[in-house]
Amino acid sequence: MEQSNFKDHFSQQSQDYALFRPHYPDKLGEILAKIAPDTQLALDVGCGTGQLSEVLAKYFDQVIAIDGSAEQIAQAKPHSKIQYRQAFAENIPLSAQSVDLIAVAQAAHWLDLEKFYVEVQRIAKPHAILALITYGVFSVDEEHLNHYCQHFYEVTIAPYWPPERQHVDEGYQNLAFPFEEFSIQPPALQVEWNFYQLIGYMSTWSAVKAASKALGHNPLNILADALLPEWEDPELPRVISWPLSVRVGKVNPA
Repeated sequence: MEQSNFKDHFSQQSQDYALFRPHYPDKLGEILAKIAPDTQLALDVGCGTGQLSEVLAKYFDQVIAIDGSAEQIAQAKPHSKIQYRQAFAENIPLSAQSVDLIAVAQAAHWLDLEKFYVEVQRIAKPHAILALITYGVFSVDEEHLNHYCQHFYEVTIAPYWPPERQHVDEGYQNLAFPFEEFSIQPPALQVEWNFYQLIGYMSTWSAVKAASKALGHNPLNILADALLPEWEDPELPRVISWPLSVRVGKVNPA
């Protein structure tokens, strides 16, 4: 299955993506289930390896999870309530007025939103909810460690991010959103990771991959060499936090 405008930045790192990307808080699934008109069916668009899908499965009877990358789907953990399918957001293989919640986590900036929104209106039940979810750059709870990571993001690899990354940094606030929007208070996205888990996560960034190709070496190795002595014990977990943004709206309000 191919789509000429599908921007695939992650298939080559699918296994690392499954291992190191943070999972969304259960509270987010609970909030989305409460504002949806029903909890029969949720759709996770651009599901990757299932970080959000698994959370939605705790609150919805069934979850359909789609991604354009077969490699990403292959790394998703099987779940009795989740059906993983390779499919594109602009051509969703679901019937009209069948979905209670349509969620897109950390993927809306890659989509052809005009075509995707046509599909959203087609498959959504009356009063169904669309949620665009994204998280920006992380922070470490220890400032002397955070300084290294922020400099790496803001200076070292800044030139290598795809232009769509700007939408993530803006919390999706400048994406078109032609729906009846309302506000929710997103829960905290926070984990406790050791040194190796944090470096593993950063290795999944598309900009690290692009920088490595352009420079002929992986700049993350230089960061790791500088950061490791500052971490003290590499097995010691630190609190890692991301700013979580969620735009929600009603689709096809009666």
